Amino acid sequence: MSSDTEQPCDPNSGPCRDALQNLFVYIDGQLTMERRLVIKEHIDRCSHCFERFSFELELRQVVAQSCRDTVPESLKMRIAEAIGCDLDSELPPCCEQESPDSRS
Repeated sequence: MSSDTEQPCDPNSGPCRDALQNLFVYIDGQLTMERRLVIKEHIDRCSHCFERFSFELELRQVVAQSCRDTVPESLKMRIAEAIGCDLDSELPPCCEQESPDSRS
């Protein structure tokens, strides 16, 4: 991003609003190449939109990395024991639904 071409930012109108409204589909790669190019050019010129883009991209990376982490079996067992859940059952007792016939 070059500071000599930086534009004033107005997130409520014009190119900033367009870029911010389409930020998630831009990151997901779900825009046409033409729309991607327009938004990329704006993000490259606008420090506010660039910061929002960078934040959202980093947040997605952190969330994705966290979702790859595995929970140790010993921790699962300790949690299940603490909440009174049997790991071998499909649902813990607190999550089992009553059948309509069992209500009085």
